[in-house]
Amino acid sequence: MEIWINPACSKCRSAIGLLDAEGAEYTVRRYLEDVPSEDEIREVLDRLGLEPWDITRTQEAAAKELGLKEWSRDDSSRDRWITALAEHPKLIQRPIITADDGSAVVGRTEDAVRDALARK
Repeated sequence: MEIWINPACSKCRSAIGLLDAEGAEYTVRRYLEDVPSEDEIREVLDRLGLEPWDITRTQEAAAKELGLKEWSRDDSSRDRWITALAEHPKLIQRPIITADDGSAVVGRTEDAVRDALARK
């Protein structure tokens, strides 16, 4: 199991606290420092069953500068979104937990983190 975090994020700290309390084995990826490649973002999106715009933090300054709210949300725009996430990792919703069974969850709630724990 791997968890993508921003240490300054309270949801990330809560998720790690829950993983620790449950004795889970996991690897921490500080994705702002160890930025995921476009291929890694595609893989996580496949595991999540989501599209890039589903995991984009549209209220971030970079999102507003890029005008993301006006971008199309369709197959022809998918690569553009993924490139933006790779170039501006702060736009990636967090935390993202990749479970051992090949799935992934956005662990913003305790229930989502518990769901990831159940997928061992």
